Amino acid sequence: MNTAVHRRSALVVGGTGIAGRALCRELVAKGWPTTSLSRRETAAQDGVTMLRADLTDPQSVQAALADTAPTHVFVTAWSRRPTEAENITVNAAMVRNVLDTAGHAGTVRHVALVTGLKHYLGPFEAYGTGTTRDTPFHEDEPRLDAPNFYYAQEDELWAAAERHGFSWSVHRSHTIIGYAVGNAMNMGQTLAAQAALCRAEGRPFAFPGNEVQWNGVTDMTDAGLLARQMVWAATTEGLPSQAYNAANGDVFRWRWMWPRIAQLLGVEPEGYAGRPRPLEEQMAGKEDLWRRLAEREGLVEADLTRVASWWHTDSDLNRPVECFTDMSRSRGAGFAHYVDTLTSFAALFETLRNQKVIPA
Repeated sequence: MNTAVHRRSALVVGGTGIAGRALCRELVAKGWPTTSLSRRETAAQDGVTMLRADLTDPQSVQAALADTAPTHVFVTAWSRRPTEAENITVNAAMVRNVLDTAGHAGTVRHVALVTGLKHYLGPFEAYGTGTTRDTPFHEDEPRLDAPNFYYAQEDELWAAAERHGFSWSVHRSHTIIGYAVGNAMNMGQTLAAQAALCRAEGRPFAFPGNEVQWNGVTDMTDAGLLARQMVWAATTEGLPSQAYNAANGDVFRWRWMWPRIAQLLGVEPEGYAGRPRPLEEQMAGKEDLWRRLAEREGLVEADLTRVASWWHTDSDLNRPVECFTDMSRSRGAGFAHYVDTLTSFAALFETLRNQKVIPA
């Protein structure tokens, strides 16, 4: 093994989430000593040292990281709060607490931060309303004139880089396709749960979104591709510290994708029908049905709220604006990875069946 690679060690903050799990797998496969830091206890991951801490509490973070000296830190965690003001306070503190603790060791060379397209669309409280950027989104566009916890996280990253002397990258992903039970934003898994419930009741698989999303162009981000981009940015010599959009490289319309997802999940598709049909309405009161389904099929999670995030998928599929990104910056710098989005969905659904998260 190359000695320079051998000297690398990774701290993945939020290693139990969609992005973090995929990143841990990528790092372990490349031979990195890898530590996951997360808020909750979870099943062990092969080759990963698992640590727990309350990321909002600096003393808890300091205690958890006392015996670590990472060379590379990857921040993939966030915490949803009722208002954007609270999102800013809490999520900025999480980044600050981790980077102040890790940075004082003097070993950190690079920090990669995952944010997302709310950078261009605005916060949850004003998602896709008011002023937004034209598609495709470009990394050098100025921030919107609205409070946004992604901006606060970036500010903490830049301040820590100045204090501790490391390089950095920001990775603005679109909706991530990947495996993680209990994740707060998980469209692929949510659609799989919707399909399982529709199949159990003999109902059509009804598109929950609006006409703009049904007919407009969009893209998504495979968790594995995002992981590869983060490692690439963290280890490629000569790259400037800057932000990168992170998407699969293809674009699609939901009117094309929806029937193909339905076929993968074994349900009858029903497209946009004149008005949005949010999942929070379609799936209201289905917790007991899921519990019975889980018992009958031997599923690993009987709590529907840990499998599906109706609110997040509703939010994505009811944006009033078209949403996709430009990937020229990372491609021009040498990141050439590409993932077909339908193939990414198919791989996720197969994993969910194999892991007994959804019925076979």
